Amino acid sequence: MSSPVKIGIAVVTYNGGKIWEQAAHAIHQNCQAGIDVVVIDSQSRDNTQQVAKQYGFAVHEIAQSEFNHGGTRNVAMDIFHDKDYVVLLTQDAILHTSDAVTTLVNYMIEHDLSAAYGKQLPHLDANAVAAHARYFNYGDRSLVNQRQDISLRGIKTVFMSNSFSAYKVADFQRIGGFPVDTILCEDMYFAARALQQNLKTGYCADAAARHSHNYSTTEEFKRYFDIGVFHYDEPWIQKEFNGVSSEGSKFIKSEISYLIKHNPLLLPKAFANNAAKLLGYKLGLKYKSLPFSLVKKMSMHRRYWDSSAYNR
Repeated sequence: MSSPVKIGIAVVTYNGGKIWEQAAHAIHQNCQAGIDVVVIDSQSRDNTQQVAKQYGFAVHEIAQSEFNHGGTRNVAMDIFHDKDYVVLLTQDAILHTSDAVTTLVNYMIEHDLSAAYGKQLPHLDANAVAAHARYFNYGDRSLVNQRQDISLRGIKTVFMSNSFSAYKVADFQRIGGFPVDTILCEDMYFAARALQQNLKTGYCADAAARHSHNYSTTEEFKRYFDIGVFHYDEPWIQKEFNGVSSEGSKFIKSEISYLIKHNPLLLPKAFANNAAKLLGYKLGLKYKSLPFSLVKKMSMHRRYWDSSAYNR
């Protein structure tokens, strides 16, 4: 890099398994001089911590009961309070090149961004449904998001993914970090707060990681139920950033076209998944009126409902 920028990499882990071994190797390849790595681990029972230590990563263990999507990542940001930029990764995101981290940070410096996320490519074992989702949501054109872009891109203006993202520490501290009481989407929450304060976020298509999920229909339902919960709890985001927008219909049309070309046998699964997403999301928006036991069963992040963050 052109100047001695201090960078930290933080990874949230829990029983990472074989894919974490690949991810850790890719992170190690990105560890140029001055780049430190910390792993925030929720008491893994496999070799996750051993793999981290094998590559010289620092390990910070937390109790499983303490995990929270926003709060746990705040711990990582606090550890790296003296860095200029912190790159956040999940244990199943495999950096695609040996310069992915510096490419993302350089893009942020060039455009004076408070936060940015990189491109996500499908894993090599991704089915066509999962692969299409990545190609649709992570295009080949980089973007800078500013408040004036809301009228053009709606809620996509505040899209962010902490599976592979980076934050400018000074701006992160200024905004107040991630929320500690949200079920997920702490990344979107931060992006929305940044734009509210007339800061900029962005997407760097030249920095990539492999990250995808072959979700079942039930898993898609649960994931979107939790997204609905988030939007119920944070209604200001939809209100200020023009709601969910028309991306859903665009996605379905694109998915049908992609599957017809690549694997038409998966069309029934895609239809079922999309119906499950819609139903899950709608129910999530009404979670306050549902029995608590049912809410926990429908949620992908069941431990959240017993956490101190939720009970506050």
